Amino acid sequence: MTIRDVAARAQVSTATVSRALSGARRVSPDVVQQVRRAAEDLGYSGNGIASALRRSRTDTVGMVVPSIANPFFTSLVESVEHALQQAGRQLFLCSSRSDPDLEAQRVRSLVARQVDGIVISPVHGTDSTEAVGWAAAELPLVQVDRYVRGVPTDWVGVDDDAGLGLVVEHLAARGVRSAAFVSSQLTNSSTELRLAGFRRHTERLGIAVGRGSVLLGEYSIDWGRKAAAALLGSGRLPDAVVCADDLIALGVLQTCSEAGVAVPGEVLVTGFDDIPFSALSAPPLTTVRQPQELIAAEAVRLLQQALGRVPGEPARVALPPSLVVRASTG
Repeated sequence: MTIRDVAARAQVSTATVSRALSGARRVSPDVVQQVRRAAEDLGYSGNGIASALRRSRTDTVGMVVPSIANPFFTSLVESVEHALQQAGRQLFLCSSRSDPDLEAQRVRSLVARQVDGIVISPVHGTDSTEAVGWAAAELPLVQVDRYVRGVPTDWVGVDDDAGLGLVVEHLAARGVRSAAFVSSQLTNSSTELRLAGFRRHTERLGIAVGRGSVLLGEYSIDWGRKAAAALLGSGRLPDAVVCADDLIALGVLQTCSEAGVAVPGEVLVTGFDDIPFSALSAPPLTTVRQPQELIAAEAVRLLQQALGRVPGEPARVALPPSLVVRASTG
């Protein structure tokens, strides 16, 4: 079966069939559907490798995230894949498992596979710099959510400072006078910005942060449980516990429940990301919602722009978050 057979079946030109199946140029959705239906009916499968060689591109994009076990990154990957599909490109996904060395291997593998570009959320603020810098010199690259400094690439993510501002202002309106912050170690840009935002906004609004009230571990439910146990064991339970992500917050809620500490009766708890589980916790979690679909769409737009070799300075796009108020803050 040849492309001419598909063109005859769809009643279009062979050039239209090529454009519709490759996504090389814009074709109306109705025509694309018509051509694809004809190709499926006839069992036609074009030679993608030969087509890629002719056009000097593969219509594939690599993506590297720290963990696909974290629901935030799972949702982000899904949004990026959807945005790429609309742009006529396919996604190659890699997890770096929060390991800079493995991340470097994944990046090299994607470049060797001749992907057209890479979308990456770097594991570490400094240990990832060499791999990200090398890849950015080889092909178009966009950093999402997290970023490494000193590498001139586009970046798109949420405004972390604004997110913490929403949380702290909400807590202040609830009468909170003291707060603790539970987060990951300061190994990436998001973690650093969220802690800085917490400190800045609590100071601005007069909320006390006592000694030992900033606990740093990892983004996990288990760490949230341990951190909550440490706060309860100190005998100095604050009015609120602000968590740098929802997984940590879920662990805090579990430990409070097991210890008989009422949320929000005795302590208020907040998260960050608005993963699907945050609405199902007991009580449901007040959290900061990241505009994941917008982040993904903007990342793909920036990548498409770079692939089109449109000149310009690297873009830094910090999208505004929103606060989702649920029962964990009353």
